[in-house]
Amino acid sequence: MLDVFNLVIPFFGLIFLGFLVAKLANQPVEALGWMNVFIIYVALPALFYKLISETPVEQLTSWRFVLTTTSSTFLVFMLMFAIALRRTRGEISESTIQGLAAAYGNIGYMGPGLALLALGPAATVPVALIFCFENTLHFVVTPTLMAMSGKDSRPKLELALEIVKKVALHPFIIATFFGVVGAVFEVRPPEPIARLISYLSNAAAPCALFAMGVSMALRPLRRVPMELGFILPIKLLVQPALVYVLLSWMGDFPAAWIYAAVLMAGLPTATNVFVLAQQYQTWVERASASVFATTLGSAITVSVLLYAITKGYLPPDLLPE
Repeated sequence: MLDVFNLVIPFFGLIFLGFLVAKLANQPVEALGWMNVFIIYVALPALFYKLISETPVEQLTSWRFVLTTTSSTFLVFMLMFAIALRRTRGEISESTIQGLAAAYGNIGYMGPGLALLALGPAATVPVALIFCFENTLHFVVTPTLMAMSGKDSRPKLELALEIVKKVALHPFIIATFFGVVGAVFEVRPPEPIARLISYLSNAAAPCALFAMGVSMALRPLRRVPMELGFILPIKLLVQPALVYVLLSWMGDFPAAWIYAAVLMAGLPTATNVFVLAQQYQTWVERASASVFATTLGSAITVSVLLYAITKGYLPPDLLPE
């Protein structure tokens, strides 16, 4: 159990430190802006590029893995979307944000740091693949459903171009693309550039987790929405369980890939869900509450999951032949 605490305490400790400092420093939420820019546009892209460019090319083409993990996320989204649609009597925009709260995990800020810390470099490729394709899924599904709800009234062509732009120009996806190019052609940057990339990569996880704690402090949980009774168990329990079962059913994946996918699926609601709720002026306060509550809950569920993985209680293949 000590080795699990050694993994979890520094990880969630950074979130707590961000939370504590934000409470003590009394700075407005806008003060977080440049740190978020650094994380999203510089540090995390450097991490993805560095890890993927050093990965053997044959590991970058596992389409069965991509299809299985992305389909799992979409199924979880549709489950919560259907529940919300019934409860709101057909309110598509609110149901979309609730579906995202249950399916869109914090795979950018928390995912790489936790998976690489727990599983080592073997988790690099599955983490990158999950991030790229699941973000693409969310970038496509959200504006499409918001357009159907009437929250996004732009012409269809303009909306389609905006979706393509968001996918193609996302910093993480651009970094992943160049990482793949580097892996294919075995491109290695000059030593000074390589060292700079390494510095930025090392800063990615600590800065992202600290910023997440600050965001939680500045957007506190003022009331517990009824919908959390569905979102919490679906996000923290159902999604990782579904990914585990489906990957085992598909079979023949390395243990680190399965564990990385399960860990990524078990992460709390992404802060991007709150950003999207603000963008569309829908379910804003409750989206913030979902991020806060699932993050608190994940301190327990992720710890249990790590314990099961490290102690061998979670076999890498649930359905061995």
